[in-house]
Amino acid sequence: MLRSVGRLLVFALAGLLAACATGRKTITKDTSKTFKTVVVDAGHGGKDTGAYRRFGGAEKVATLDVAKRLERKLRESQLNTVMTRSSDVFIPLDERVAIENSQKSAIFVSIHFNDSRRRGVHGFETYYRSANSAELANRIQSKLMTIPHSMDRGIHTANFRVLRLAMYPAVLVECGFLSNRREGNEARDAEYRELLADRIAEAIVEQRYGPGIYRVSGDNVVKPPGEGPTPNAEPTSSEGAGPAPSALRHD
Repeated sequence: MLRSVGRLLVFALAGLLAACATGRKTITKDTSKTFKTVVVDAGHGGKDTGAYRRFGGAEKVATLDVAKRLERKLRESQLNTVMTRSSDVFIPLDERVAIENSQKSAIFVSIHFNDSRRRGVHGFETYYRSANSAELANRIQSKLMTIPHSMDRGIHTANFRVLRLAMYPAVLVECGFLSNRREGNEARDAEYRELLADRIAEAIVEQRYGPGIYRVSGDNVVKPPGEGPTPNAEPTSSEGAGPAPSALRHD
């Protein structure tokens, strides 16, 4: 009898510990309007290529290029920036989160490109987890929708590790599908990646300082594809919320 009671207590304790571990939540600080630093996260890298498609190439290449352009634009807008990676290296997810959480007042923006078995699937998606991140996610998605021929695939909540463990507002942006012929080809184009970075930067600057503040520098004026050349473009370097689609994996 005592042995049976002991077993029951052990199982009950184990269940309680498991429940506590599963239910653990990271409390985020609301710096969505006061942040001083933007942590720019180029998804994948090194041994982790991310998606790889004939049309769009390796995701890790496109994410790094967009992230570097974004980081430059934010610095030009007088925001402090930190990049989780600035070259083709592998950075574990927990280390990416640690980089963000080590800042005193920050937001976290992770750049990715999407993938699907169906080549016809296309469009932009933005993900967040904490309520403090919702406005930033909405603003970024809205700015991306100003790009001609954009497809709005929505703003979603997700449990990705870089969002779940973040102490500050954090979003993950899917900048189109490498598996789609048009969006994959666009992802290889330097001017288009500049345009993506420009729209995301505009959203971030407006989130911090309000509308009408963001300015594209004269040497980096970006025009949508088909509306003439972009002067001095930098060369390439290598509505409600819903659940995240189950096919997506960033964890």
